[in-house]
Amino acid sequence: MHGMRRFRPAGAVLEIILLALCAVLAGIAPNFLTTENALNVLRNVSMQGLIALGMTMVIIAGEIDLSVGSMVAFAGCLTAWLTGALGPGALGLAPAWAVGAAILLAIGAGCSAGLLAGLLRNRFGVPSFISTLALMTALSGAAELITGGFPLTPFPAWYNFLGGGYLLGIPFPALVFLAAFGGAHVLMNYTAFGRAVYAVGGNAEAARLSAINVAAVRSGVLALTAATAALSGVLQSSEIMSGTATTAKGWELDVIAAVIIGGTSFTGGVGRVWGTMVGIVFLGVIMNGMTLMNVSEYWQHVVRGALILLAVLINRLESR
Repeated sequence: MHGMRRFRPAGAVLEIILLALCAVLAGIAPNFLTTENALNVLRNVSMQGLIALGMTMVIIAGEIDLSVGSMVAFAGCLTAWLTGALGPGALGLAPAWAVGAAILLAIGAGCSAGLLAGLLRNRFGVPSFISTLALMTALSGAAELITGGFPLTPFPAWYNFLGGGYLLGIPFPALVFLAAFGGAHVLMNYTAFGRAVYAVGGNAEAARLSAINVAAVRSGVLALTAATAALSGVLQSSEIMSGTATTAKGWELDVIAAVIIGGTSFTGGVGRVWGTMVGIVFLGVIMNGMTLMNVSEYWQHVVRGALILLAVLINRLESR
């Protein structure tokens, strides 16, 4: 079945390109090979990487989610607002309990938004491109309403650990990302749900005739992706210690680019979580190397776009 073609047939071309890129940057970019810089790259790619794992499932299922950048900002702002609303000055919860409840509610709100997109797709036939585009605008506006246009800073000092701290010498967001990668790998390769995602993306009608609940699969992947975006928003708010409505602008494009670079097909049914991992690291290394070399921000966009296109073309040629 087309939907079960999980892996591209040949080689590890993207991995070789990534290693070659690292070798070049090691020779021309100051301090690229230092441990501190490697950890910095890990931290920087982790928050977008979390979303990319969910986006991989969505695109394999033949759908798309354009709202993830706005969801990051909304979840961070909602976490900040709820922390203040649930804390000692309002409902009287201790700071740790207030933050914990705020995090769970923000992730729950993200999951609900994904389920809403799934409902619109399944019940009313609204393409996920349209519903998530509408959500992107709505969530961005909601984040501005929550904050009033100004950063919210109600968090206790320990909250910074989630986005800015280290555990066993590794950035905590990187550990969250690696754990999520392991979970996504198992889910997509060793469970009935993962097989159903590939089947639905490959041929939804054939999947339905095979007794797969197509509506549940679509809603499930959209909800998972929205939840990962909300979790990323929590980590982002922790790193900057505020809920800010202007964060994560354009992240949806970077996330989709990483997924496509990693070999996932926009037509659905084909993709792999490992490829997405390599794709997000590839983008992170490019941006880090150019920053170390003090490349102009404008040229960074040009070079990144060209390298993304080159990587995608090579992957397409490899798959053929």
